[in-house]
Amino acid sequence: MYVSHELGKIGENVVADYITKLGYKVLERNFECKQGEIDIIAKNNDELVFIEVKTRTDMSYGEASEAITEIKKRHLLNSIKYYIYKRNLENEFIRIDVAEVYIKDGHVKINYIKKAIY
Repeated sequence: MYVSHELGKIGENVVADYITKLGYKVLERNFECKQGEIDIIAKNNDELVFIEVKTRTDMSYGEASEAITEIKKRHLLNSIKYYIYKRNLENEFIRIDVAEVYIKDGHVKINYIKKAIY
């Protein structure tokens, strides 16, 4: 596994723990299909929440959320549509959030952005 993949998995674990403490129920992680991947799928009150996690060690390439390009958004949206179709969840309220995770020298900072993509 590449260092960036390991860092990404650490970030996903951090976010899964973080949202669980906020009362979310993690339903699924790393859902993959030909359209792309969804990092975390959770339930928060009456909403199905799809969470894109971006993890960085510094901001030399900008904020983590800036790595979500239009192509990445399209892949994510198509993956979400497929997930909803496969699970027969057409009547669910959904939300797409982004979690930025910054890890440096053992310190972790989370910037959680609700309704970041629509």
